[in-house]
Amino acid sequence: MNKFRVGFGYDVHPLIPGRNLLIGGVLIAYHKGALGHSDADVLLHALTDALLGAAGMGDIGILFPDTDSKYKNADSKLMVKEVVLKIQEKGYKVNNIDATVVLQEPKLVSYISEIRSVIASLLQADEEIVSIKATTNEHLGYIGNSEGIAAFTVVSLVG
Repeated sequence: MNKFRVGFGYDVHPLIPGRNLLIGGVLIAYHKGALGHSDADVLLHALTDALLGAAGMGDIGILFPDTDSKYKNADSKLMVKEVVLKIQEKGYKVNNIDATVVLQEPKLVSYISEIRSVIASLLQADEEIVSIKATTNEHLGYIGNSEGIAAFTVVSLVG
């Protein structure tokens, strides 16, 4: 009998000048970047949490604590790859992901295809199972004031 599991991930970071803006492993041209202990890739962090949750393996803070200096400025793509290996060891594979990035600016429409491709590669999966969307916060709150970025991700695993 096949097992079907679902996980949800959420992450948020402030946006500040002087940092790169990485979303889904892709460098986004913008005058601000996300502040965080690692590279602050909000989408990959939400994806990592969703994968870990679906596999019943805790969360990103347990596996990659921000109190550990070895994760300072760490590449979030490597975190996703490590988690994918761990879920494969448990006998699961990614069935699909659906993700939404929330930021006021910049617009991500021209980056979505590349983000999908990078994430599919990290998951060792076909792009058709990766859905990436972006929306604004309609100028409401810290995200709407271009002070922050958030991402929500749902993942299903089969095993």
